[in-house]
Order: sequence, then structure tokens, then C-alpha cells
Amino acid sequence: MQLAPELKGLTLGEVSQRVGLGKVNKQSFETSRSIPTILRANIFTLFNAVVGGAFLLLLALGQWQDALFGLAVISNILIGVIQEYRSKRILDKLAILNQSPVTVRRDGKSHQVNVEEVVEDDLLELYAGDQVPADANVLYSKGLEIDESLLSGESEPVTKNVGTTVLAGSGVITGSGLAKVTKVGDQTYSSALLGQARAFSVVASEIRQSLDKLIRWISWILGPITILVVYAQLQATQNQTDALVRATASVISMVPQGLVLITSIAFGIAAVKLARQGVLLQELAAVEVLARVDVICFDKTGTLTDGTMELIAAKELSNLAESIDNKEISWEQVVAEFAFQPNPNQTAIALQKSFSQANLKVTESVEFNSEQKYSSLVISGTKFYLGAPEILTDDPEVLSQVTQLANQGKRTLLLVAELQKRTPWVLLSFSESIRPEAGKTLEYFKSQGVGIRVLSGDNATTVSNVARAAGLDFSGDGYDARKLDGEQSNYSEVLEQELVLGRVTPDQKKSIVIALQQKGHVVAMVGDGVNDALALKQSDLGVAMGTGSAVTKAVANLVLLNNKFESLPSIVDEGRRVIANVERLSSLFLTKTVWAILLAVSFSLMLWEYPVLPRQLSALDGFTIGIPAFLLALLPNQKRYRPGFLRRSLLFCVPAGVITAAAIVVLKIATTFSGSWSTMQSQTAAALLLSGTGLWVLATLVRPWSAIKIAILFSMVIAGVIVFVLPLSTSFFAFSPLALDQLAITAAIALAAAVGIEIVRYGQDRKAQKDLKI
Repeated sequence: MQLAPELKGLTLGEVSQRVGLGKVNKQSFETSRSIPTILRANIFTLFNAVVGGAFLLLLALGQWQDALFGLAVISNILIGVIQEYRSKRILDKLAILNQSPVTVRRDGKSHQVNVEEVVEDDLLELYAGDQVPADANVLYSKGLEIDESLLSGESEPVTKNVGTTVLAGSGVITGSGLAKVTKVGDQTYSSALLGQARAFSVVASEIRQSLDKLIRWISWILGPITILVVYAQLQATQNQTDALVRATASVISMVPQGLVLITSIAFGIAAVKLARQGVLLQELAAVEVLARVDVICFDKTGTLTDGTMELIAAKELSNLAESIDNKEISWEQVVAEFAFQPNPNQTAIALQKSFSQANLKVTESVEFNSEQKYSSLVISGTKFYLGAPEILTDDPEVLSQVTQLANQGKRTLLLVAELQKRTPWVLLSFSESIRPEAGKTLEYFKSQGVGIRVLSGDNATTVSNVARAAGLDFSGDGYDARKLDGEQSNYSEVLEQELVLGRVTPDQKKSIVIALQQKGHVVAMVGDGVNDALALKQSDLGVAMGTGSAVTKAVANLVLLNNKFESLPSIVDEGRRVIANVERLSSLFLTKTVWAILLAVSFSLMLWEYPVLPRQLSALDGFTIGIPAFLLALLPNQKRYRPGFLRRSLLFCVPAGVITAAAIVVLKIATTFSGSWSTMQSQTAAALLLSGTGLWVLATLVRPWSAIKIAILFSMVIAGVIVFVLPLSTSFFAFSPLALDQLAITAAIALAAAVGIEIVRYGQDRKAQKDLKI
């Protein structure tokens, strides 16, 4: 039977007219990052501009053998684009799967349509379990109650009478109704709230920012050095093509292109591993950021709790079983009948988890509605009520117990039997169902020194009780955010003392994140509703639950598809592995950058030919840096994060690079004054020397030793020998055999350089030990 059959809705002609005017329920925001955004973030970078430009230059000169480094640019782009496009596809599919059909009334008949087919002035038919697709005005209500937690953060159902408004993104908890659509698409409340959240911003990655900073520094000096190198090579070789090739070798060796690539690979591997655990990264660098987070903010509803109710206690207030006509009926059976009535609300669903269907003979029933606040059944001639205790009884002792439970954040229902008068039988108490993994996750963050803040739109006392039940240790009964004024200093003062805040608005959540960031904290925000979107966007790392709103998932940096908090420690572990390994590997790449800059300047000032060719540098990079870096990036590393990644790397790289550059200059002087060295022999000796110092740097960085690290180092030594002795390799890379005396000179200089590098490493280890003691 139709609700209010006199309300006919729009005619099909009126629907077509509105479609023609564009008054349809289409929203411009995307459920994930757009393809242009993904491409822009991964292609248009300073690194790609510098290295890609040199790559194209060598291809234009026909020197493809010397352009092998361009593979790093292409690989770096592909890894980022493929991973982020994969995330986009998953989120887009989820958005489609989560869109249930909508029931609208047109020409007096009910029709099932897609969400985007709803038009302005459509008449929505709303039933328990439906999600409201657009903002609408209620024209008819039969106990209609709406869950607006995704919008407001408040988990209490809101009663909707005729003349009230229902908002897009809210859900029908119980009852039914008809509502006329007033706003569609981007005009809805939820879309307006998300206006600030739609702009794309890259996650703040210290690794990525450090690399960008490094490349900016290099770019400032690249122009003058390039001019100097080109001039010097033209003077030294008298051949324009050869001069440009050597100049390119000089310039490219200064840019740590392998470090950018290996960082992308490390992020990509972490993304794949986390995907197997149900964690979807929208940006590769997001895995690193959680490892740096020192304050994490949780919404309560849908995050600490799973959004459902749970029966936690049932207290029999009197022994009425003997007084009921049917002596074999128990209170458990009566409650079960209430639980399994048609069109169950959230509380009835919670009861279904604890009781089995009794199949008693029900002769009369009245559904729960928010006006009377109870439902009733007639069983074997006795009428039973289940509902709000304050409505069903005036017994002071019962109401006192109800008040105590309410102060603990519990919700209560009273089962009453009508025996001459309404007599309380059983008091049922409920709590929000806490995610089973919440306690373990909160304890993990506490052990790691990460601060916790719980933010909710619910009553502060209720939120504090849920937080305690989830395992959060704090004093007080929560803070009512309505007391906060607009001053940021007021927020900071409160947040120093309070861990749990209730009645927090979406704008206040954003302001709380800003206040924490201004105090120097790296802040993560975990949420599932539209009301969390602004805070997620503002935070250093936004984490969305998989069952959250599509818009929240679209603005988050990572999504917990399995809705499990226990995934967060895994993300931290992966982030730490990435940070610690990349920091270790950065020393390999940045040592090369330092000696490359010094060689470019010194060889240009002396008008010497650059000591190696681009293809030779590509070969050396392979076994001294690239391949071992890739293998080492896969190893476990639970070293806790410490800020200052770039500074620590440079403390080793600068002196190690100076020693390497000095060794090459000494070799150049030796080969020049000897007079018996050919150009190819000089290049081969320089390549051997760079290989030796590079492998020694690798050996110092893989300590403390392990079987797998020794195996990696030994394999790279073997690979280096093959490159220098295999005929096919020596021909391609232009290596030449050396005489014994030439080998002896090269080996002696390499040994001296290795001793110098070892001294630098020893000094760095001593400083690190002092820092840890401090």
C-alpha cells in the first residue's frame, strides 16, 4: 500500500523538462583523483624536466647508447601513474557498487531510478535502510528517523516531521516518509561543505620534499656549471657532438635520478603489500607520512565504532513469568519477537544478534515511532511494550538506574508487560559496537609516542565513555567543543589538556587540525563521514574508512577498504621501512652527486675532458647504486623515524664525495704526466676507480652485516667484474684493458680513498650514538 497516495509526484513530462534544464542530481566532484591530476603530479616535476631534457638532447644527437639514464624518468612516471590509476579504478568501482537505486514517485507510480537520475522537485519514497540522494523537504512522515552522522558526526537519530529537511548522504533508520527534492547535485548541503576539500594537494612527504629541495639546489648551479662544462669540453675535444655528450654526462651525474626512481619503487612495493591487507593508497608517498605522524585524530562514529548498536546487559527487574497467562513465555522470547518484527530499526537489528526467533503467536503489533517512543505486541492475550523507559514507567528506582546508565554513555530500553497496569520486566542496555581491533591499535600508537585525539559530534560524556571502552586512557568526561571560541590560541590550549572532544562541528575539526599543526605536530585524521572531509583535507595524512562516504574517500590520502584499524600499525611499519631504507640508500646516490659536481667544476676549470662517458656512468650506477639500492629497499627496517633525513645524509655524502672527486683528480694527474695512457684507458681507469669507491660506500652503508647484505655486496662485486671483462660489455661501454702498472696506480688511489671513506663513516657513527644518548 502506498504512503499518502494523494501525492502523485512529477509527471514524466515535468521530469523531461527538468532534465533538459540540467536540474539533475549529478555532482561535479569525482570519487577519486582525476586522470589529469594523476598525470600532472607524476609528469610535471623538476626532476623530470632536468633529466628528461638531457635524455631528449642525446636522442636528438643520435647517441642512444648514452641516453640509458632516460629509463629512470620513464620508470618513475610509470610506477606513480600505474599505482595511482589502480587506486582510482578501485575507488570508482566502489562508488558505483555503493549506489543503491532510489525510489521516486512519478505520475502516482513508484519507480526505481539511479541516484543521478533524480531531478529537482522529484518525490522521494523513503524507507528504513535507504540513503537520501538529495536535499529534500518532508511532505509525509510515519515515524521517520534519519541518521545524519555522516554529515554532523552525531550518531543520535533525528526525528523528521512534515516540513523538516532531509539532507543528501543521510540514512533512514526507521519509519517511512515522502520528501520533495529541493536541491540536487552540487547545490546540496554536503557538496557545499566540500567546496574547500575538492582542490588537489600533494601529501607532505619529507622524502619527496627533501629530494625536491635537493634538485632545486642543483638546478640553481646547473645552469652556470653546464655553460662552463660545454665551453670546457669544446675546448678539450674540438668536436661539438662529443662535447655535448660529455657535458651531458657531467650534468646528469649531478642529478640523483636513481634515488627518485628507487624511492618510487620503494613506495610502490609498499603500496602493493598494503593493498593485500585492504589498504588503498591514493598517493604513493602517503605510506611514509603515517610513519612520521605524532598526533592522530579519530572520529568516533564509524571509526572507533562500527556504526551499529550492541546489547551489553539485560537486567530482570521483577519475576513476571508466573503472572502472565502463558506461563511458558520467557522475557527472552518476548524480546526476540520484538527483534524479528518486519522493518527492523537499528536497535532491533542489535537484538537479533543476541536472540533467536521465538515464533510466538502475535495477534496485534504496533511499530516503533519517535513520537510515542515504543513499540508493542500482543502475545497470548498479554500486551507487551518495548521502548523508552521514561515513557513506559514512572518508577523512580527504574528511572534512577536508567540515569546511571545514560551517564555511562549507555542507551536503554524497557520491556513492560501490561498486567492490570504497566509493569517493568526487563531493562536492556546498549552501547555503540566498538571495533574489536580499536583497543589494540590505540595501545600501539600510545607505545609509539603518538598522541590521540577523539573528535565527535556526539555528547562529550557519551564520546568519552566510548573512547574508554575502546582502550583510551585519559581523565575527565570529555570536553564540549561548543565552549571553544574562534581563537586558534584557545584551541591550542584546550588540545594540550583534552584528548576527547564532543559536539565538534566540521569546521571545528578542521580548526583543531590546524591548531595541532601550528604547534609543530604532524597530524593524521581518520574519518568516514562528509563531516570529516575538511579535516581530512587539512591534515598531513587523511585516512578514510572503506564504508565511509564516497566524497570522504575521494579526498583521503589512503583508504582502509577492510575498515580495520589494525591495518594502521602495518602502514606505520611499511612507512618506517621506506624512510629508513631510503635514508640509507640516499647516501649512495648523493655521494655521487657531490663528486659529480666537484668533477664538473674542476675538470672544466682545468679544460680537461670529462673522465667518463654517459654510458659508462650508467653501467657503474647499475652495480654500485641502482641494483643494490633496489634489493636493499626490500629489506625489513623498523628503525623509528627521526626528522632531518637530508641533513644526516649530507653529513656522510659531502665528505665521501669530496674524497671520491679528489681520487679522480689524482688519477687524472697521474695519467696525464705518465703519457702512456690512451683516452679509453684513462676512461676505463676512472670507471674502475669510481666502481671501487662506490662499492666501498655501499659496504659501509649496509652495516650491521647480515647474510643477505653480504650476499648483495658480493653479487655486485661479481657484476662489476663481469662488466669490465666480458667482451660484449667492454665493447658497448667502451672499456679498454689496462697494463699491470696502470692497474696498480688505480688500485692504490682506490685504497686510499676507501680508507678516507671509512674514517668519515666512523665519525658519523660516533655522532649518531651521541645523538641517541641525548
